[in-house]
Amino acid sequence: MRVALDTNRLTDLLRGDTELADFLGTCEEVWIPLFVLAEIKTGFHGGNQRHGNEIALQRFLAKKTVDVLLPGRETAEQWARLFVQLRRAGTPIPDADLWIAALALEHDLALITRDRHFEKIPQLLRR
Repeated sequence: MRVALDTNRLTDLLRGDTELADFLGTCEEVWIPLFVLAEIKTGFHGGNQRHGNEIALQRFLAKKTVDVLLPGRETAEQWARLFVQLRRAGTPIPDADLWIAALALEHDLALITRDRHFEKIPQLLRR
């Protein structure tokens, strides 16, 4: 399985969610969207355990199956389509989450998240 992690689930993982860690260990690819990395780093900078959190994150990112997913032109196209789709439906979601969804759709990844607003995007695979 090929997956992308949302910020809340990456946070869960870094806090010791062993069930999630076990599942991710079975995945062939685990992607961290750039926007998730930015959100998690923001939390690190605002928190009291920055050094320990950075070490845990770097350890996770060093795994062979894990990498950071960067946006490109196609991501912008996906974002625009999603923005219009959600706006027309009257169900907008936060911009950062729109970017995360656009990357997951572009790369055909299942998004691992606890955020229910991603359910407003029926074409997005969620886990």
